[in-house]
Amino acid sequence: MTHDAADFRGVPGSLLRDQAALSGLLIAAAGAAGLTTVEPPVMRLLPRGGLVIVLLLDLGHVALHTVPDEGVLAFDLLVSASKDARKAIEVVTRRLNLRPARATHGDRG
Repeated sequence: MTHDAADFRGVPGSLLRDQAALSGLLIAAAGAAGLTTVEPPVMRLLPRGGLVIVLLLDLGHVALHTVPDEGVLAFDLLVSASKDARKAIEVVTRRLNLRPARATHGDRG
């Protein structure tokens, strides 16, 4: 398995609160990487107005964490090593029209 993460800064607060748009973004990113989902995204509203949205996969997960007051979106993927998580990050990068402020990749398991 691999673990990839990308942090984006300067994301509009209105988007970071938009559950439908962010759920769609997760689904599009997972599809681009050829990931198999097992159920619709699970969303939770956090006390400070942020969101956590998780998309469970047949092996792993894709998640978004938002901090609207700071314009931060954290994108996290734990996927099979046979999949290319970079394709999912490329979708998020393209849709946000921002480069990640920070990105990491590592092997797991």
